[in-house]
Amino acid sequence: MSQVDKQLDTLKSEIEQEIPNDITVTDVKYEGPELVVYTRDPKQFAGDGDLIRRLASKLRKRITVRPDPSALSPPARAEEEVREVIPDDAGVTDLDFHEDTGEVVIEAEKPGMVIGRRGSTLREITQEVGWTPEVVRTPPIESSTVSNVRGFLKNEREERRDILERVGRQIHREEMSDDEWVRITTLGCCREVGRAAFIVSTPETRILVDCGDKPGAEGEVPYLQIPEALGAGAATLDAVVLTHAHLDHSALIPLLFKYGYDGPIYTTEPTRDLMGLLTLDYLDVAAKEGRTPPYESAQVRDAIKHTIPLEYGDVTDVAPDVKLTFHNAGHILGSAVTHFHIGDGLYNIAFSGDIHYEDTRLFNGAVNDFPRVETLVLESTYGGRDDYQTDQADSEEALKEVINETYEQDGKVVIPAFAVGRSQEIMLVLEEAMREGEIPTMPVHLDGMIWEATAIHTTYPEYLRDDLRDRIFHDDENPFLADQFNHIDAGEDERQEVADGDECIVISTSGMIEGGPIMSWLRHIGPDPDSNLVFVGYQAQGTLGRRIQNGWDEIPVDGWGGGSRGDTLTLQMGTEVVDGFSGHADRQGLENFVKTMNPRPEKVLCVHGDERSVQDLSSALYHDYNMRTFAPKNLETFRFK
Repeated sequence: MSQVDKQLDTLKSEIEQEIPNDITVTDVKYEGPELVVYTRDPKQFAGDGDLIRRLASKLRKRITVRPDPSALSPPARAEEEVREVIPDDAGVTDLDFHEDTGEVVIEAEKPGMVIGRRGSTLREITQEVGWTPEVVRTPPIESSTVSNVRGFLKNEREERRDILERVGRQIHREEMSDDEWVRITTLGCCREVGRAAFIVSTPETRILVDCGDKPGAEGEVPYLQIPEALGAGAATLDAVVLTHAHLDHSALIPLLFKYGYDGPIYTTEPTRDLMGLLTLDYLDVAAKEGRTPPYESAQVRDAIKHTIPLEYGDVTDVAPDVKLTFHNAGHILGSAVTHFHIGDGLYNIAFSGDIHYEDTRLFNGAVNDFPRVETLVLESTYGGRDDYQTDQADSEEALKEVINETYEQDGKVVIPAFAVGRSQEIMLVLEEAMREGEIPTMPVHLDGMIWEATAIHTTYPEYLRDDLRDRIFHDDENPFLADQFNHIDAGEDERQEVADGDECIVISTSGMIEGGPIMSWLRHIGPDPDSNLVFVGYQAQGTLGRRIQNGWDEIPVDGWGGGSRGDTLTLQMGTEVVDGFSGHADRQGLENFVKTMNPRPEKVLCVHGDERSVQDLSSALYHDYNMRTFAPKNLETFRFK
């Protein structure tokens, strides 16, 4: 009998000692980080609302209780009884019964009403029918991504359970080493923006944090081939942790499966969906531009299938000696500050990922309160000495001023933006400004993946700023459903029609003008001197967006908008830069994040910024807060303990 099997037998005995005599436990299994308890008496389990909480506290495990198949009522009868328990106002749109696990997935417009106060309605469902309810939200805006991911995971449930059981046994395996040390190896995004990737190593465990590409630098990928990473084989990685879905952090996650990785990816649920959306688009853009993509769509599906979603604040075992906790990073939907607790109190590391410290229209500001942190790995995108962004209110006023001036001269405003995060932020500003009469009401055309990304935002309102979440819960107040928003879905014909039409605003991907539909808009509207191109986000070095910002006006448009390969155009539209809408903290925000961090870290590694930015920030933190700081290069290793 293996060590894990012995451990499960012991846990089963401990559970049986804690539960009432009228409850029978038939099996205990690990599924990923969770301990799953099967019982013939799910109704009795549900009758004691605190029983699972008491067990989880005593065993220090995340516990899920499922009914033994012999205890289930037939799905047809169970569906009638479930619908009788759930209030009509919950807006149930689907019930899906899974007899292999005894779960019923309830999709509803108002999940909170299905859950009930402190889970009371869920317990009532189990008490009535024995099935274990799982609740998901019906997207207010139909999302093909959410629908496809849910459908795919439903079809792959059996294989996914096998994956989770294998991962669970790996997490809870016996520790083999008596040594104690912690190391971080930098594989990318050091003294540069993009290709984020780090290895966290202990004697027991190797975890990859992020695996992205580098905007504007085709072929520059993280140093995955070194022994600390995939050089010893992808199967030697214990886990992958993804801080958020932007491609400079997520683009090459599917590539790991091409190299033979078969382990878990830990991230938040919206990040999982956005990763699927963005990586599939990454492949599509590569194909359109005649480039050979580094992996295929099958590897994207592998990544989704191996993802174990975690919620903010949940402390989760991911290895025998590592616990992981996500906290809101305030950057994009589902973005996470990633906290590792290593060993039995041995060491704590936090990766900021990308952060925004202050509240924005979309998100609450980044969390920087932890039980312990000895080392912080901190993004430095705007860490330069002079990288102070305009106040958000002033930025919004500047954007409205550009829109009003362009409208008065019968022009159009074109805004290149990331599909995820900045587009939704701009949409909220425009919706309010039109509603308040601060700018004229006019069509706002959304091109690329922006509408789909917006639909995903409305699927997960619990990840949004408190007041915005409350508005989305009420259909008549959902700002993303405003009449002026138009999804461009008819391609070049519709773009040409918009270009030939009246005043309007266009928000289009890609945000750094590196391919995508923005190239078509430059072809259609770029020659119009009465129109304006407005930058609202960071433009990395080497990107076309940065070159245009620096004064380039001869633009390659390679076949976009119906033209031929090798075509160029002379940009005659005006260009404006409106700071303050970035999803990144500026220099002051980064300093405030560290200054108010509780507890304040002993060491800080400044990464994800150009050389000037990381060195400026590293120097300032050292002088102002008397902490050890570093501006590492790629391929450096830091040992802690």
